[in-house]
Order: sequence, then C-alpha cells, then structure tokens
Amino acid sequence: MNIRRIAFVVGLGLTTALARDGFGATSPVLDSSTLVGKVMCGYQGWFNCEGDGAERGWVHWTKRRGSLGPGTARIDLWPDVSELGPDERFATGFTNASGHVAEVFSSYKQATVLRHFDWMREYGIDGAFVQRFVVDLQSPKGIQHNNTVLSHCREGAKRSGRAFVVMYDLSGLGSNRTSQVVSDWRTLRGDLRVTDDAAYLKHRGKPLVALWGIGFNDNRRYTLAECRELVDWLKRDGCSVMIGVPTYWRELKNDSLKDPALHEIIKLADVVSPWTVGRYKTQSEVSRHEQMLLKPDLAWCAEAKVDYLPVVFPGFSWHNMNGAPLDAIPRRKGEFLWSQFIAAKRAGARMTYVAMFDEVDEGTAIFKCTNDVPVDDKSKFVTYEGLPSDFYLRLTGAGGRLLRGEIPLTDSVPIPR
Repeated sequence: MNIRRIAFVVGLGLTTALARDGFGATSPVLDSSTLVGKVMCGYQGWFNCEGDGAERGWVHWTKRRGSLGPGTARIDLWPDVSELGPDERFATGFTNASGHVAEVFSSYKQATVLRHFDWMREYGIDGAFVQRFVVDLQSPKGIQHNNTVLSHCREGAKRSGRAFVVMYDLSGLGSNRTSQVVSDWRTLRGDLRVTDDAAYLKHRGKPLVALWGIGFNDNRRYTLAECRELVDWLKRDGCSVMIGVPTYWRELKNDSLKDPALHEIIKLADVVSPWTVGRYKTQSEVSRHEQMLLKPDLAWCAEAKVDYLPVVFPGFSWHNMNGAPLDAIPRRKGEFLWSQFIAAKRAGARMTYVAMFDEVDEGTAIFKCTNDVPVDDKSKFVTYEGLPSDFYLRLTGAGGRLLRGEIPLTDSVPIPR
C-alpha cells in the first residue's frame, strides 16, 4: 500500500468552548473563514525521542541523532515539561541546575500536541501553520511522523477551537520534484479530507495552503518556474495560496533571487510572507525595518491585491547547533518581540505570523520553556531571563489583541512580567 494513502481519521466539527486570552478575558471560538485579524504561529512538530513509538530515535534534539546529553544537544532553549504526563516526558543525559534529570517531549505524542493547542486557546493565539517538510516525504518513517503530527494538530485544533493550515517547507527539494507536493496534497485533501475540517483555515473563500521557500538566493535546486507551476496548480485545485519569500523580495536583492519572475509568482498568490528571522537584532533596527521594508512592502501588495503576512520572532540563538554566539539576538524580556508587533500594527498589517511556537533549535520558541536549564560545560542554553514560562504565550496573545485593535498601541510591553 502506498504509505501516502494511509489515512488517519479525525472527526469534524468545531468546539464551542470559550478561549481564554493572555489578559484573563474570554472570547468565542475564532472565525476560521479568514486569515485577517489572526496571529498565527509556525508549528514545527519535528521532535522525536527514543522510545516514543515513531522508531526514529532522537530527532532535532541532537546533532547526530544519538542520545541527548552533554555535547550532543542541538537546541538552545529547554522546554518546560512540568505539565506533561509521565508517558510524555523523556529523560536525557543532562541534569538541570536544581539537580533533577532534564526531560524533553516528543511531537509524536498526541497528548503533547493537544496540550500545545490548548495553550493556544488559553492564551488567545489563533492557530498554527503546521510545517510539512518535503524532504521527509521521501521516507516511510518521515511520512508517518508528518502524518501523525498533522493528525494530532487536526484533533487539537478541533478540540481547542483553533485554526490550522498545512505549510509545505520546500527546503531540500530537488529539481523537477514539485510533483511530490502535488501528490501529497492530493492525498491530504482527497483521501484524508483535511480541508473539510471546520478548523482548517480558509482565506478569500477557499482553503489556505502555504508554500515556504520561494525565491531565496541560497542555491536551491528547484526553480522559480517550477514554483510558479506549483502555485498555479494549487490555485486551479481551488485553494488560496500563501508563499514564504525572502526579506528583500520586493527589491530583488540580498537574500532574494534577482529574477523579476518572483514578482509574478507573488502576484499569482493570495498571501505573501517575507522571512525576517535574523534580519534585525534590536528595537531600533525593527523601527528601521518598518520604514524601509514593512511600509513599502504593504504598499506594493495593496497595489497587487496580495495580502501581506509579516513575520515576528522573539529572539534567536543557535549556539549548540553550529557554534555561533549564544543568545545572538537577545529577547530583552519581551521588548524585542513587542516592538515587532508594534511595527507591524503601525505599518498597517492585518495579520501576523509568529516564528515559531516550538522552535527550540534556533531559540525562537514562544511556548513554555524553563529557566532551570541543564548545567554543562559542553552545551550552553539560553533562558526566558527569569520570566514565567508562559510569558511569551501571553505576549503573543496580546499581539493578537493589538492587531485587532482590542488594546491600545503602546511601546511598553503590555503584560505583567
């Protein structure tokens, strides 16, 4: 049997529970008919642990898929697993500062993913772009993991009243291989009927599907012509299409290919989302980005009738992954992230993408992380600077309220630390 056609069953419907936002108020379950007014998170869902049932060993926690311990860590933030059940926690070779064995989680566990979506509901985050890595679609275990995580996200979105979107990450895709995406989407939409879910996000009257990695100047093997064909096929399949592009897509310089064909693809799409992680490091640089890029980008998109989804991120660190300086872009106790929400609002953005919900590899996670990190000479970790583990969930919820005009625009972080 073709493994792409192994169906997972998830009931339809949308919970009628109320959502609790970061300000302690309750609000009805969100409207999944549009991306407008939403703060959405990228959801990697790529973590595996030895013994989690996926038979993939340690994935994304370690550099070489060996056991997670001193000298092997690939992550810079440490997740807070205090709310997880015993069967959701996996012991590592690390000991934290309090003297206990440090534990992590697996994205393969349904209870863990459901809890993540429940956190989105609790803190007023609208939903997630669930990453689907094209390179993983070439192996049975990779497909099984991606399908399992997507199944968990479907169930989590249904139970929590959140929205979700499938986002294909094209990184690593070979030339003349975009047919893999077509085949996979046919399975998701036709066999698994993923877009029939009430929680699946629609935009401009059609189910939204995202393609990340178009137009980057980093020697990708697939071409802009192939990307255009893929976008065109998805449009003919009855979808709205979001594409993730380089920061300097409009000017066709720096991280972008210099080919004006990129502009034609963007005009064909419904939503464009420039990847800005690492492009600025301080609040003053965020302000410059607002003036030099955000505002003219939005003006270009308004003329082209394409919606604009800016990316914001809380900080950045990938020391354990590649030896770069620890805490390369400090979080500044939320001030850095909040300055980006403010810039997006001032520029006129109507939607926001937060990178990322669970990305501890590069230190951009906003979910619950601990300050009680392992103490080790070979592996160093950043923390939430003593802030509560749910601080960035609360701040992201506040960003959504700012976006919708529910709280006033203020440069000061609007939630208690």
